[in-house]
This record gives sequence, C-alpha cells and structure tokens, in this order.
Amino acid sequence: MAHLRSRRRLALAVPVALSLTASLGFLPGVASAAPLPSAGSAAPAASAASATEDGPNLAYVVNTKTDKRTIASVKKAIAAAGGTVVITYDRIGVIVVHSANPGFGAQIRAVRGVQSAGATRTTPLVAAGTTDEGAADYLTAEEAAKVKAASATTPESEPLEADQWDLRSIGADKAAKINPGSRKVTVAVIDTGVDDTHPDLAPNFSASQSANCVGGVADTSEGAWRPYTAEDYHGTHVAGEIAAARNGVGVAGVAPGVKVSGIKVSDPNNGLFYPESVVCAFVFAADHGVEITNNSYYVDPWLYNCVDDPDQKAIVDAVNRAQLYAQKKGLLNVASAGNSNHDLASDAIVDNTSPDDSTPVERTIDPSECFDVPTQLPGVVTVSATGVQNLKSYYSTYGEGVVDVAAPGGDRRYQLPDTPSKDGRILSTMPNGQYAFLQGTSMASPHVAGVAALLKSTHPWANGTQLQRLLKAQADRTACPESYDQDGDGTQDAVCEGGPKANGFYGAGIVNALKAVK
Repeated sequence: MAHLRSRRRLALAVPVALSLTASLGFLPGVASAAPLPSAGSAAPAASAASATEDGPNLAYVVNTKTDKRTIASVKKAIAAAGGTVVITYDRIGVIVVHSANPGFGAQIRAVRGVQSAGATRTTPLVAAGTTDEGAADYLTAEEAAKVKAASATTPESEPLEADQWDLRSIGADKAAKINPGSRKVTVAVIDTGVDDTHPDLAPNFSASQSANCVGGVADTSEGAWRPYTAEDYHGTHVAGEIAAARNGVGVAGVAPGVKVSGIKVSDPNNGLFYPESVVCAFVFAADHGVEITNNSYYVDPWLYNCVDDPDQKAIVDAVNRAQLYAQKKGLLNVASAGNSNHDLASDAIVDNTSPDDSTPVERTIDPSECFDVPTQLPGVVTVSATGVQNLKSYYSTYGEGVVDVAAPGGDRRYQLPDTPSKDGRILSTMPNGQYAFLQGTSMASPHVAGVAALLKSTHPWANGTQLQRLLKAQADRTACPESYDQDGDGTQDAVCEGGPKANGFYGAGIVNALKAVK
C-alpha cells in the first residue's frame, strides 16, 4: 500500500523481510440486464481454466524472473511437477497454476529461476474477505419517502441525499458544484462485481474497463463484471459511493462526474478473494487505462500473510508485483485498513480468523513481518474509517505510520447523525436498483478513491505517487482524541499515537473533497 513509505516499522521491515527489489524480485528495470438472482440461485461458472481431475486441486502462484528463457524453463518444470498453467503474466513474472500434486509447492520452489511459489488456498469453506461490518439495512419505500421529503428542502440535492451525512462531512456536496469530476478519469472497483444497470451507476459505468477476473483470467464478455446474486452487493455499494450520478434518481457519489468500472474477483462458490484473481485485477486495470483502483477487502485466505511461510510469502510477492505494475503505469491503489480494531503499529496481533477457507487456527503475528494484503503493500493508500463526529469508528483498524488518511465509513454504535433515518452508516446503491446502509472501512476507502478521482480531474498530470501526496496535503488535520473510551467502561478501546499532522487513527487527516477541487 513505488516508494517505501514510513509505515511505522514497515519502512524497515519490508526491504528486510520481503526484499522487495531483490530476493522476491518484484518488478523489472450501459447495458440492460435481468434482475440479479437472489441468494441460493445458480451462479455462473468461474472463468478459471479447468484443472486435472486426479485429486484435490489447489491453485498456486509461481513467481519468477521476467525474462522469456526463465519463464519458458519454469513452465516446463511446472508441467513436470504435475502442474497446469492457467495464465502467465510475463511482464511481472507471475504464473498461475493448478496442481493436484501435494508436493508441488516444495518441488517447484527448488527450480532454478523460481523466486517464490505457494498455494493460494487450502480447502473450500464459505466465508468472506470484504471489509464491511454487519449486514446491510435496506431502505424501505416508506423510509425513502421520508428522506426524499427532507432532501427536497435543499436545492440541487439528490432525492436521498438528506441521509448522506458522509458527503457533507467531507464537503463533497459543495465540491460537486465546482467540479464533479472528469469523464477522463476512471476508478476501478476490485470487488464482488458491480450492477451497472442500477440507474445511479449506468450513466457513469465503463464496460470497456470492466471484467471478471475470478480464477486469474480476465473475462470481458457482456455482463461478466456483474454480481452473481443480489447478495453479492458489496461492489455495487462501493461503486455508488465513488461515482453515483447526480441525475435526480437516488444518491450521489463523492465524484459524480467520473467513470467507474467493475473488476469482479470474488469466488462464486465461497465469496473469497483469492490472490490469483486479485493479480489479474491489478494487471487488467493497469492495461485498460484505469487511473485509480479501490480495494475494500483483504486477499484470502490469510488475514495476515507471514513471509516466513512459503505459501504466504508467494501470495505477498505475486499481489505486490501486480499492484506495483499498476503503480508503474501511473495508477493509485486505495485500500481499506480492516475492521478488527487492530493496531498495525503494535508488536503483536492475535489472528484467530486464518485461514478462512478451512479451519482457522489462532496465532500471534508481528504486523511488521505479516502483512494485510493489499492494505500494507508499499505505495498503497491505507484508509481508516470515521463516523459523523469525525472520530475513528469503533471497528476500524489503525496504526501510526500505517494509516495514510481517514474517511467516513460509518459508526452505528456511538456516532449517530441528525438525518431523517438517523443512521450512522453509509447509504449507497445496491443491486436491482435498491439502496441500503452499510458501514466498514470498506465504505471509507471509496470515499478516498472518490476524492482521489477529483484530484486527478483537477490535476490531470498527476500520477499515482503524486495523487497520494495531494491526498495527504488536502486532508483536514485531525489530532488524536483526548479519550477513546467509546463504551464508557473506563478502559481505552484503542490508543492513538502521533501528532495532528500524522497519527495512528487518521494518518495525515480526514480527506476533504472541497479542497480537492479548489
């Protein structure tokens, strides 16, 4: 999350533990559609290549040098070890492989030219790696009528905008009157898919920059980017927060004039975001003229990937190569910090959720050596969540030197707004033309991506690195609170370290859309 920024100890730990430029060898010198089916309906097949049927297959990432001779040699070794190549990303030296050979990982790691290799999953289990917190609360017709009546009192307001406290808190409503964003800027939502038929998304959706990357191979056929069912709503909600059009229909996005695309990476069987799918997404975005990617998830199956484990090291390596490839092409990658209320600047974190595709095992990790991917990768903008009072949301992960900026993600427990619905979460678009409230750092990240899109619209010459500097420069400096005892039990629920210019709760501050367009 390409320079190595001062992610607390990560600035030192990444070069040592990951050897980013050495031992891991990262980078070389609007269509109509029927309503989405509900949960339980048949989902379309994934686009991954079929694997052999002689045993339980696993997917692997094999990371090599990028010269043609090495890649060709490694491919021969893969076949000899019982592997089937799904796709090769020559420019970043990442090969996605399926193999039923239980010793494939160890065997291929011993091959000359292989810099890291490992399995990207264990056994299937229904789970989710997105960073929203709690179930969606859909807006009913009665509630919508109440919100529309309140919104009508504000000129040039969208029908449901009275409930969008988040836009007002970062000046996005005022910014839209100055510069709603350029049609030349596209934000790609790497997620569960985007329902581009939603009336608030259709005007700004870019089908030519959208795909289904599940399995590691980009499928650009019509509608491949759409969610499997209405329950796969996460990406559609995120897309609306970024670029829902100001068209008099429902809600508005932070940057209602920019384009948004959808790159689907969630597995149809269990909803997981596997590494090979995310690698495909970053490369696809980079090769299709996208300016900004939003990443409101962590790469499954590990919440934290420890580089002393060969499989997890290979995951970090492969995804990092892909996101650095995108950065090299000028993209800005924005990611959510997570909802565990973990301090990523601490010495130890207890992770009892990994692996999430089989049986989790409790382990204590050092976040300077075990990384949330893509959140903690170099150059990625890490985003924490705030509520209407501009306090860190109770669930938001944080960390001095790790969090870059903060943005509204919602807080339904302790920070309730004076809006018609009095809901502290974020209202946005849902599949099949609906609207709902969600909260999480998943909702904070798209606010930052939207502000970044406004900055790109205002400064079209800026590349990803420059956009990150501009994001931090325009953010409203927010000091650590004197107390963070949210539940009033006399114990601090999290400890904020650092000063007003940079601290663990808010990074450089809370983003400001109005400043971005000025």
